[in-house]
Amino acid sequence: MATTVNTAFSEFIRYTVNLDSEVTKTARRSRDWLIGQIDKFDSKIGFPTLYNDIDIHFGSFARRTKIRELNDIDLIIGLRSQGSTYLQDSWGRIEMTVPDTATDLIKLCHDYTNKLNSRKVINKFISELSTIPQYKKAEIKRNLEAATLELTTHPWNFDIVPSFITVPEPDGRTYYIIPDGKGHWKKTDPRLDRSNISRINQKHNGKILNVIRLIKYWNNRPTMPSMGSYLLECMLVSYYDNKDTVSDYVDIEARNIFAHISSAIHNNVYDPKNIQGNLNNLSFDEKQKISAKALFDYRSALEAGHFEGSGDHKSAIIKWRGIFGSAFPEYTQ
Repeated sequence: MATTVNTAFSEFIRYTVNLDSEVTKTARRSRDWLIGQIDKFDSKIGFPTLYNDIDIHFGSFARRTKIRELNDIDLIIGLRSQGSTYLQDSWGRIEMTVPDTATDLIKLCHDYTNKLNSRKVINKFISELSTIPQYKKAEIKRNLEAATLELTTHPWNFDIVPSFITVPEPDGRTYYIIPDGKGHWKKTDPRLDRSNISRINQKHNGKILNVIRLIKYWNNRPTMPSMGSYLLECMLVSYYDNKDTVSDYVDIEARNIFAHISSAIHNNVYDPKNIQGNLNNLSFDEKQKISAKALFDYRSALEAGHFEGSGDHKSAIIKWRGIFGSAFPEYTQ
């Protein structure tokens, strides 16, 4: 219940959009405990040698752009290449060649080859995770790129991604090499995603994270086809990278973003890491529907602004409830 648009948005973001602070603390403790258990795999015979220096938390939970309810936490766990080399084809697929001296890795290659099989590496993690007593009742399985640990004690899962890191390439960059979901490998660099979000948020005095989370909530409502979370983040990072100033009021930012999305959804959205190319693989029909919804909500937000400007906060809040749904606070006197 709220008396003004500002208090309505403040309550909505705090109690509906953003993660609960206690849940976040518990999740971080759970994550850190899991990493400590994985560190013990290094002492087990036949398990690939870990490279803890390149372990990294990634995904929206690590970037602080996750919204309620927390359902997954992503981890990259580093492995030493032990002299392995890699070759990337024109489609971005990487084959890793393992030397005979890398006895732990050679056992995880495609049959009758020295090419490292990413599925077998993930399965090796699954096998060891199942030996942790606290996870006896958990479901542990392989998805495309990770070992997924579905807990019974918490509502979130862990996606554990094995990774190697390259030596500096001709451009001076190093890359993480992770499973591609098809038995081989691909490049990524979650360090850039994290630094981009942090840089944009700092550029605009800490105002951007709440806006990103708010628009993610809007995107997840069943009123239109949803964009992928990462696609949406990259679109918003690009948008704010080109802005010199932003409003102190999140409702004004939301209104402006609706207008931006209504046109930008038809354009290419390029991977800021310069690895994946165009991320916007939505169909023409999906783009049309997202554009129409964003434009409709932009116009509704304009009307809400007119009501607010005239002091009619009740009508303004009703308009915003039309945009964000019944979880948005109701007006009260």
